[in-house]
Amino acid sequence: MAKGKVSKDDWTMGALRALARGGVAAVAVDGLARELGVTRGSFYWHFENREALLVAALETWELLATTEVIAAVRQLEDPMVRARALFAEALGSEKIAGLEPALAAQTSHPAVAEVVDRVTRARLAFLAEILTGVGFGPRDARRRALAAYAAYLGWLELRRTAPELAPEARPDDPQAPAALDHLVDMILAPALRPDAAANPAAV
Repeated sequence: MAKGKVSKDDWTMGALRALARGGVAAVAVDGLARELGVTRGSFYWHFENREALLVAALETWELLATTEVIAAVRQLEDPMVRARALFAEALGSEKIAGLEPALAAQTSHPAVAEVVDRVTRARLAFLAEILTGVGFGPRDARRRALAAYAAYLGWLELRRTAPELAPEARPDDPQAPAALDHLVDMILAPALRPDAAANPAAV
């Protein structure tokens, strides 16, 4: 990348890649400058200090991975289409592989904790909204939203730590679409009546 052509967005995306590789400690101005092919002085055109870069990077992640995704999915009219589109987007190809598990492991840092908290609240609320839209009551929608979000986080962790043992979690695996459909079907499946759960043969 040519000197003088590096934007604020280049720095923030570089910081997010560093977070994915090595957490907050990896967001180092000198290292990012080398990666971007510029001098350290270029950094100060855009940010007051390293903490400002970190906050800007986290806010960029929040915008791209949550705010914009929710806005796009909300435009879909059919509730079931919205539900499936949300999971397809969330578990599709990662823009920065391993970023979300890395952020989850760094919530001891106040800036990371603040943004991860906002993102988690927004995602759980939207999941509950989606599930209410397909016909679940508020309590069931909340519980399913929690289960769905836990499945999402676990899916990404499997993709990062066990790609050979769970290849279906990788978006490029031939079985990934079927595995994703199965997950969504489980989340959206109607709850069994208590008598049916006790005696499946009676269903």
